[in-house]
Amino acid sequence: MATLLSDTARAALPATLPAWSLFREGKAIQREFRFRDFNEAWGFMTRVALLAEKLDHHPDWSNVWNIVRIELTSHDSGGLTARDVRFATAVDALLG
Repeated sequence: MATLLSDTARAALPATLPAWSLFREGKAIQREFRFRDFNEAWGFMTRVALLAEKLDHHPDWSNVWNIVRIELTSHDSGGLTARDVRFATAVDALLG
């Protein structure tokens, strides 16, 4: 089980992951992605799914037409861990 991020580490997240927001009383982070259309959103989700398998860390997410919402938390740890930060950083990198 991964160690939860400290209060200091969670407070630093806006500098590290500016597009992500703390969510669920600081136990998760989330981001909304907007694309031109459903096809582009679905392609992004496919890339994220492959990344999730590679990193063995799977997001809570949803898709409505051109919007993809991703929420990250480490369920087995009960909140945010460095694993979530690594995954969010890798997702951001998919966008170039």
